[in-house]
Amino acid sequence: MGLLDGKVAIITGAGNGIGRAHALLFAQEGARVVVNDLGGGRDGSPNDAASPADVVVREIVAAGGKAVASYDSVATAQGAAGVVARAVSAFGRVDILVNNAGILRDKSFMKMDESMWDTVIAVHLKGSFLCSQAFVKQVMAQKAAAGAGGARIVNTTSVSGMMGNFGQSNYAAAKAGIYGLTRTMSIELQKHRITVNALAPIAKTRMTEDLPMFHEVETMTPRHVAPAALFLASDLCGDRTGHVLAVAGARLYAFKVIETPGKFKDDADSVWTAEQIAEQWDAIVKG
Repeated sequence: MGLLDGKVAIITGAGNGIGRAHALLFAQEGARVVVNDLGGGRDGSPNDAASPADVVVREIVAAGGKAVASYDSVATAQGAAGVVARAVSAFGRVDILVNNAGILRDKSFMKMDESMWDTVIAVHLKGSFLCSQAFVKQVMAQKAAAGAGGARIVNTTSVSGMMGNFGQSNYAAAKAGIYGLTRTMSIELQKHRITVNALAPIAKTRMTEDLPMFHEVETMTPRHVAPAALFLASDLCGDRTGHVLAVAGARLYAFKVIETPGKFKDDADSVWTAEQIAEQWDAIVKG
């Protein structure tokens, strides 16, 4: 018995790297998988290589699993609807969505042009929104038809989105937006028994392999990340929702936004002045 027996999972950006690792592990655990990948380079540009989605589907089928390919773009409403429709036409339902599709167009803030900003935001943040909305609509239709509920969404944020990173203002903004999206969706969809969590993976892939931190590193791979996605997509997750689980090789940890205790004025009716804020800065920001 696999952890995902009987489930139908959509994984976007599943033709390479972390998405591919998710797809292979989910299929191994009994899920029927929709392998979504538009194809192309890590910056989203088209190439002439064989469809990576087809390659992963063949791997899954050769191992005895069930999978179909989807080539829709997640950055449009039509494409997002097409991904979900592909799952329904092939397997009759949806249960799990992993929003993993992404591209990089790195450039320092003052050298970044509008198209670089718009494209990265569209794939990461807008794509997560559109695919999630199309997925939830189908889950709700299934619930109305069969009286059943429950589904799981796993988004993909990033350490860059949580902490910032030089040369990635577009990517960091998109990933920070995904954190906010995850938190809000988890609140709104809880009543429908849909959990919404996120991964913040650090792994050596074609997206990151040329970064200096990965030049001598072989211990942070997509294989380390996929089990965390499996946990969040399976019933082992229970009713946990709204969390960000970070994976860096053998290390697991969580990201949380916190507020400091702050500093109260002695007179609650008075207003802080700028000079007083400067004087009390350490007390205000101390955790």
